[in-house]
Amino acid sequence: MMMNAPIIFLKEGTEAKYGKQQILSNIGACGVVADSVRTTLGPRGMDKLIVDTKGKTTISNDGATILKLLDVVFPAAQVMVDIAKSQDAEVGDGTTTVVILAAELLKRSKEFIEDGVSPQLIIRAYSKACEEALRYLDELSIKVNAGGDTRDMLIRCATTTLSSKLVSHERDFFAEMVVEAVSHLDECLPIDMIGIKKVSGGSLLVSSFINLFEIRICSCVWRNLQNDQQLQ
Repeated sequence: MMMNAPIIFLKEGTEAKYGKQQILSNIGACGVVADSVRTTLGPRGMDKLIVDTKGKTTISNDGATILKLLDVVFPAAQVMVDIAKSQDAEVGDGTTTVVILAAELLKRSKEFIEDGVSPQLIIRAYSKACEEALRYLDELSIKVNAGGDTRDMLIRCATTTLSSKLVSHERDFFAEMVVEAVSHLDECLPIDMIGIKKVSGGSLLVSSFINLFEIRICSCVWRNLQNDQQLQ
């Protein structure tokens, strides 16, 4: 008994294209998206000025922010935007890197597609390469244990990350502050408890870290002590 063929609903005016030329076209579209954020990568990355249809202006060198503001209509190129969104949601950084890396892998596979190599064969080859890369990265990784030089290592990591941000000229100052804030987290205090409050005026160097959790505990203890004294 033959099973009924699946029914797929597409938007009106949608065209379905197949074959080698369509794959090459998809690779080209993904490359265009990657090129839009390529110059923002690294410590010497440049900012982008983006003006949307409503005239709102945005200046940023963050890959996820830029890609969210792009009006991407090509389906294959939209995949690159989705990759950046997933990276931003799961890791919080590396959005530009993951888009450029994906586009470069597609670019390297282009010549094989033109020579008639099956896309499935290319996918299997990339999967094996990924396994080997992960194994090598695990060998190069540095184990971080509590105590010792952990704080210095975290500060260096934060400094590297801030090198491509707008506060790069004060990265040493903010790296210390970031590590100080994160060091107060535990199972009861998730990272969502860290907030940033903007105050007009002053310079970047007047920024400070305030542990409100300790202040609240002290306030509660002081209030309880006062109540005990009144009862006595």
